[in-house]
Amino acid sequence: MFLNDKPYRDFSEYLSARFPYKVQKISINAGFTCPNRDGSKGRGGCTYCNNQSFSPGYGKPTRTITEQLADGIHFFSRKYPEMKYLAYFQSYTNTYDSIDSLIDKYEEALSYPGVVGLIVGTRPDCMPGELLDYFEALGKKTFVLVEYGVESTLNKTLERVNRQHTYEESALMIRKTAERMIPTGAHMILGLPGETEEDILHHADRLSELPLTTLKLHQLQIIRYTAMAREYKLLPESFKLFTLEEYVDLCVLFAERLSPDINIERFTSQSPARLLIAPDWGLKNYEVREKILKRFGEKGTWQGKLYIR
Repeated sequence: MFLNDKPYRDFSEYLSARFPYKVQKISINAGFTCPNRDGSKGRGGCTYCNNQSFSPGYGKPTRTITEQLADGIHFFSRKYPEMKYLAYFQSYTNTYDSIDSLIDKYEEALSYPGVVGLIVGTRPDCMPGELLDYFEALGKKTFVLVEYGVESTLNKTLERVNRQHTYEESALMIRKTAERMIPTGAHMILGLPGETEEDILHHADRLSELPLTTLKLHQLQIIRYTAMAREYKLLPESFKLFTLEEYVDLCVLFAERLSPDINIERFTSQSPARLLIAPDWGLKNYEVREKILKRFGEKGTWQGKLYIR
């Protein structure tokens, strides 16, 4: 068993081991774009993506990084005055700019009182060596986690959803980042169109081959005003959207095949009701997590049970 008697290695345990105090991520929209939005690789972005579905209310790109941190910290500090914070560069591709501009943004966040580290979300094809040099040096002074959008280990899926990069690019950049002793995360969407359950479970096998510190999972959601929403309206039969019970079972099966060394940060994502088309389970993330924990117990299983080194 893992710490706190959980049947999986929880990201909160990882943070507790790194920090002697409670820490909270503050999401930041720093006004970036993506290479498959601005035309350098493609137009329109990933077919499933509407950034409004995961950008917090205080994360307006018209507000400065300092203003966004001030708003977010004010929100959390009322309940936990002694809490410290991690600046989470979340929206779009947060390494897609000139090196000088990027470093200015990161340093602005780190200079804010109470901020004790960075989490930077990006794409595996948007990490120049010079920026890895910066993160490597920074990581010797403060906490840095780089999180890559992998989404699938199948190139046919990545092409279908207009990712404009391959799985091999993801694997290579994850290895390059981890070699610098930079904690490295991956983000995966379970249930992308065209993937079978065995395809999805095989993602766990392939990810387990990588030097990952953290992993975020979430169910495929059809979000309004996206290319995927239009595809879903025209060809709903090409999608396999999981029921709540199916997804709970899938998460347990996935975790069984995942390396027990990887910290699972989440299993689900919750988009605003005004944007969500399907699936609408009517539960919050923590409620789904509780169902997953219960299913682990019912099966008497745990993360890595079926993992083979």
